[in-house]
Formats: sequence, structure tokens, C-alpha cells
Amino acid sequence: MVKEVKSRAARSEPTEAELEILEVLWDRGPSTVAETAAKLPHRPGYTTVLKLLQIMLGKGWVERDESSRRHVYAARVTRSEARSRLVGNLLRRAFGGSPSGLVLHALESQPVSEEELEKIEAALAEARRRRDEETS
Repeated sequence: MVKEVKSRAARSEPTEAELEILEVLWDRGPSTVAETAAKLPHRPGYTTVLKLLQIMLGKGWVERDESSRRHVYAARVTRSEARSRLVGNLLRRAFGGSPSGLVLHALESQPVSEEELEKIEAALAEARRRRDEETS
């Protein structure tokens, strides 16, 4: 059963509502349904958050601790893992698998601060270093 859940999670990606819940769990750590609902930006109802967490449990995005009366949910994937899945899907679907297409479009579509440009330049330098290590 665990392999089936992992397989479904590997094929899926979180919806926008699920991402909001994951953000709460990543920032707060393990939380009850009520604690999670209280931190969401649009203040959805308890039952809405409970249903989303149950769906996310089935997808393998969260895990549930049932040891106390109030169940506690925790993110089962890291922020980085979730972003990698989302970006990978976007790369395949919208940019034909081309990282440069994604980056160039992002840079052309909105203003970029000097700080962001420095981060991008550092990431490019790191990517070149890794590539050079792999080829030597």
C-alpha cells in the first residue's frame, strides 16, 4: 500500500489550495486541522481543510498522527521536493523541457531586482561548476 501511495504522489502535483496548506505545515510544522485552517489566507472552513488534508494524505503529500484525540498532520515532502515536481511539470508542458526557455521567459515577463539577478548569476556559476565536474 505504501508503494501505491508513493507512486500516486510521484505522478501528482499539489493544487493551489493544497500548496497553501503545505506552506502552513512547512512554516508551522505538524498542526491540527484547526491550527492549519487558522493560518490559511482565505480562512476556509474546518471541514474544507479537513477534506483537503484527507485528499493530500491519500496522495502522499502529508502524514497523519492519530495518537491523540485531535489528529496532527505534517508535510511528508519538503518544500524543495514539491517545487521540483511543479517546475519539472511546467518545464515539460510549457517549455519542451528547456530550462533556458523557462528562465528567459521569467526574466522577460517581469522586472528583476539586482538582488535577484545576483542570485541567478550565482546559480548559473554553480551549474557551470557542477557540469564541469561531471565532464572531467
